[in-house]
Amino acid sequence: MQIVIIIAFILILVSLFSGLYFVMKDKGKTNRAVNALTFRIGFSILLFLFIIISYKMGWIHPADFPVSGP
Repeated sequence: MQIVIIIAFILILVSLFSGLYFVMKDKGKTNRAVNALTFRIGFSILLFLFIIISYKMGWIHPADFPVSGP
């Protein structure tokens, strides 16, 4: 499960930086930057939903870190 989430984060970062690259290179003449950033937004939403569904299905569990008070 951790590998799937790590790969998803890497894909999101690659899409973010490719969008930045296309913004700098194309200077608004093509839609490549828009497509890259649209992919990033959609993939981020899918990752968020996947994590919520995985938690509800019991595939992942929150860590049991002690909470220390002031």
